[in-house]
Amino acid sequence: MQRKTEDSLKKRYLYKLSTNIISAGIYMITQIVVPRALGPRSYGDFNFLSNFFSQIINFLDMGTSTCFYTKLSQRQKESELVLFYMFFVGVVSLAVFVFVVVSQLTGVYSRFWPAQHMLFVYYGALFGILMWVVQILNRVTDAYGITVSSEKARIAQRLAGLIIILTLFGMNRLNLNSFFFYNYFVLIALGIAFVWIIHKSGFLDINKLGISMVAIKQYVGEFYHYSHPLFMYSLVALLIGVFDRWLLQIYGGSVQQGYFGLSFQIGAFCFLFTSAMTPLLMREFSILSGENNIERMSMLFQRYVPLLCGIITFFSCFVAIEADKIIYVFGGDKYRDAFYAVAIMSFFPIHQTYEHISSSMFYATGQTVIYRNIGIVVMLIGLPVTYCFIAPKERFGINAGATGLALKMVLLQFIGANIGLYFNTRFLRLRYGKYFLLQFACIGYFLVLAFFARESVKHYLIPAGNIFVSFIASGLLYTVLVIIFVWLTPFIVGLRRADISDMVKLAVKKNSN
Repeated sequence: MQRKTEDSLKKRYLYKLSTNIISAGIYMITQIVVPRALGPRSYGDFNFLSNFFSQIINFLDMGTSTCFYTKLSQRQKESELVLFYMFFVGVVSLAVFVFVVVSQLTGVYSRFWPAQHMLFVYYGALFGILMWVVQILNRVTDAYGITVSSEKARIAQRLAGLIIILTLFGMNRLNLNSFFFYNYFVLIALGIAFVWIIHKSGFLDINKLGISMVAIKQYVGEFYHYSHPLFMYSLVALLIGVFDRWLLQIYGGSVQQGYFGLSFQIGAFCFLFTSAMTPLLMREFSILSGENNIERMSMLFQRYVPLLCGIITFFSCFVAIEADKIIYVFGGDKYRDAFYAVAIMSFFPIHQTYEHISSSMFYATGQTVIYRNIGIVVMLIGLPVTYCFIAPKERFGINAGATGLALKMVLLQFIGANIGLYFNTRFLRLRYGKYFLLQFACIGYFLVLAFFARESVKHYLIPAGNIFVSFIASGLLYTVLVIIFVWLTPFIVGLRRADISDMVKLAVKKNSN
């Protein structure tokens, strides 16, 4: 079978970005429908269970999926590597279900999943496994450089999923049970599409897969060497990640869980606009690290970090200022008490972007020990912070519920991302102070513009208008203001005036063809 030529970085990014833009529109519609249909309690149950099993699987993964992606990017001809990791995925999936069964048989399940029906616990386990498997298959397509085809499949999946969710909502059949099965269908369909794309690409012939015991031992040693420094990190991440949401469930209940879930999903919506680039950068960093090309890595870092963080800051600051309207649009009146959680959590994606890029650099260059140490220290600092923010006053907390957890996550993300940024800029021989100050300058810049847009619409354009109309008007005015001020001061998003001129010329040229 003839091997397909891999797509260029620019083409792959444009397709991932296009998919994420389309996904953002579909995601918005879905998030308007699902929280309303499920209500805070059921929506909170879904978020609690999906987070629990996501943490369990991330622990059992222990960075091996990133190791797999890095190695496959460097050695694309090794079909044995793919087969070995698929075996590992099967073992982990089985372990998750064994854990659930044993928990039920021994009667300890109520401690792990307070006030949850066991049927939904099994549903949550299956959902977590399917999400993980599909993410791995997507990483295979990225490692082979066949991102364009995989993104086309993702677009088709998103559109089909939107039709299904709207149909369920229109028929009044959207509940917690049907929402789980909706997710199963769209994830399995996408997974099958990825397998078909990988097979057709010619990079991997599924019919000729095989592996010897010698190769298995070699891969076990290689993965162990890469991932064993992350064991303690993964263990602490599991305990802290589960503890955060478990404590919220104990003291806040499913309703507070639903408020936090809504704030987290709105933050995830913002992150869609930069998450397209992070796996592609990791691939480039992995290849350049193998070539010991520090200069090229430094250039990519300087080029994309400020730009990507500027893009995410644009969305995050608007969400923070317009939190009340966004809650009304996404969740309705039942979620009005989630205001502070949403406003605070809107800043989470900013440093999540920094953290993802920094972790990509650590993984690509094999600096997993540094990454582990940073992560463990930051997470352990967060443990008493979580208790203080969520526990009731009679137990020496401030009883802030979803708002407290949102504040804790934003603060700890900021600290962890900046420590990682410091080590990476030092590795690349760049000035950390520049990137540190740029964070505050960019956030302050966009917050002022978003606030000005909101107040202008409120007092001068639509003083008593419809909430949807004023929301859209604020967004349009904010966008225009950002375009003007970024043109005047492009350094705030890591650009030069010449870069913007080139983008405009390219857009005009494409439209004229």
